[in-house]
Amino acid sequence: MLQTVRAHSAELETGAARACATRHGSSLPVALALLAALTGPAMAQDKGTMDPKPLPPLANPNDPSTPAKALFGRVTAPSSGAAEAYGSYAKGCFAGGQGLAFDGPNWQVMRPSRNRRWGMPYLVSFLERLASKAPQVGWPGLLVGDMSQPRGGPMLTGHASHQLGLDADIWLTPMPDHSMSRAEREQTSATDMVRADRRDIDEDVWTSAHTGLIRLTAKQPEVARIFVNAAIKKALCREAGGDRGWLTKVRPMYGHNYHYHIRLACPRGAESCGDQAPPPPGDGCGSELDYWFSAAVLNPPKAKTPPRPRPPMTMAGLPDACRAVLHAR
Repeated sequence: MLQTVRAHSAELETGAARACATRHGSSLPVALALLAALTGPAMAQDKGTMDPKPLPPLANPNDPSTPAKALFGRVTAPSSGAAEAYGSYAKGCFAGGQGLAFDGPNWQVMRPSRNRRWGMPYLVSFLERLASKAPQVGWPGLLVGDMSQPRGGPMLTGHASHQLGLDADIWLTPMPDHSMSRAEREQTSATDMVRADRRDIDEDVWTSAHTGLIRLTAKQPEVARIFVNAAIKKALCREAGGDRGWLTKVRPMYGHNYHYHIRLACPRGAESCGDQAPPPPGDGCGSELDYWFSAAVLNPPKAKTPPRPRPPMTMAGLPDACRAVLHAR
């Protein structure tokens, strides 16, 4: 069990469980519970707004103690110049970002009021190609959720990662046969694919096309990892058949029962971009997956003492280049 715990601690190096445990001085099971609060169903189902309001200016944005998320969360447009990613998925930013078009032949952007349809051009072109291939596996098109903020960096709400312009959430709801209205994109709820007991998928909504879409995505060479709910990973393990190499990239994660999370590897030659170590070998369908259905995960123990709050990340915690990215025109 300890070996499994350590493996999952390393796997969640998006920052997540290990960062929680470090910040709060807690054990991994408690850290996993904290992570669940960050990535649970409520966040995935947050509705958008038809009338987004700009955030008020900060009284002293140059104060070194200002949270980096308060700074990057107020930037509404990408920087100009060459595209470059700096840092890591949970501690980084990017220059020269590109926005995914709100509509394409086989995709639609959801929750436009969140202004999280941005990424490295490498990610945008990847999503366009993936969307064009989706109908080949019986999936009509992609509903694209959060990518990154215009210049990446920490977000005001939600994700610990998505900072480098190489992450994207794809809803597990098929694209409808019409161009969705703004109200639909802001208010429509995604479909929960997981049973109430969290031990398997809901067979009333899960289809072979879901398996086909995730398999298709995992087989793309640009993809480093795909994060899904453990119940979805269990279904994929059952349905993969003899072709199982792609399952290595599909990693169980808290939440992710409404969408799957694509993480691309750093583009070739991107020297300032920090890749994760490759996933452990194997299909991840044995004891590694069983751990996610143990009492330690499904019913984690309550912390004996309340977690010690720590200040949020400041600009000092990000690569130096992110200061220039933040202030660039």
